[in-house]
Amino acid sequence: MRTNILGKTGLTVSALGFGAMRLRGLSQEESDRVLGHALDRGITYFDTAAAYGDSEEKLGKAISHRRSEYVLATKTQKRTYREAMQEIEQSLCRLQTDYVDILQIHYVNYPQEYRDVKREDGAIRAAEEMKAKGYVGHIGITGHRPELLARWLQDYPFATVLFHLSMVQPFARQELMPVAESLDVGMIAMKPISGPFLSKVTESLRYSSASTAHVVLSGMESIAEVDANVAALEWKVDQEERRALEEMAAGLDEHGCRRCNYCSCPLEIRIPDTLIPSRYRQKYGLLEAGEKLWQKSADKFAQCLTYEPCREKPLCERACPYHLPIQEEIRKAMR
Repeated sequence: MRTNILGKTGLTVSALGFGAMRLRGLSQEESDRVLGHALDRGITYFDTAAAYGDSEEKLGKAISHRRSEYVLATKTQKRTYREAMQEIEQSLCRLQTDYVDILQIHYVNYPQEYRDVKREDGAIRAAEEMKAKGYVGHIGITGHRPELLARWLQDYPFATVLFHLSMVQPFARQELMPVAESLDVGMIAMKPISGPFLSKVTESLRYSSASTAHVVLSGMESIAEVDANVAALEWKVDQEERRALEEMAAGLDEHGCRRCNYCSCPLEIRIPDTLIPSRYRQKYGLLEAGEKLWQKSADKFAQCLTYEPCREKPLCERACPYHLPIQEEIRKAMR
């Protein structure tokens, strides 16, 4: 497994990271096998969160006895000092460790949320105190709006940043990564196959790894997935392959959606899950699970076009910070 230095943290990490959110769908016995196998295959970066069900607990039970072999990152989505402190302490207990290498302020998408965590009684103060006591190595941030993450990296000395990067969501390459590089911030690229959607898995993983990200974080839940992902990132992307991957990805981002989740639909159309894979679906098709998810929304597209409260201006478009023509995108999808 190839390794990188994770920015100014100085930590040596595997180029492929293990995203542990999907552990909540596994038994403890299955988790033990998959996580142990990932370590054996050279994966040394493991990412979880307090919000991921029992993921922390399963990870702790499975590999805490090998704690010296991996870099451990978890997250708190709490915004106040008191709640964040309590959650960090619970995470340490569940992970069966006396320290985490990286504590990330989780899912910060609104300017007000950032102001909240920066307050004197905000979550960052809790992270700083735990860092001073040796329970936290470095403080990071995660979110779905790359241009805002770039602004926040310039406001506070976060050591790492976790963000979307894939063929269908390449926006961080221009909106975030140049700033992160200039500040030597550790870059962790998540959702390289956009959750359950992108059918060309190897090419998708390699597209993300062709960037300057230090870790490509992939959610895995089986030994077969671990082996396939390790094989996909076994060697570096050269210039010729990079050009081919760029050609493959051309136009797949025209939907413009960052998955900020500002929008909501009273008809329960999953707007990001409709827009983001739309061009890819037309060109390459989706994974089976992704197609099923897409179809759940597609069944309601006709209602969207006649829904009375959205006739003058669709509710989702009023909420979208990128002013995307969402209803027109749905019309295209129907056609």
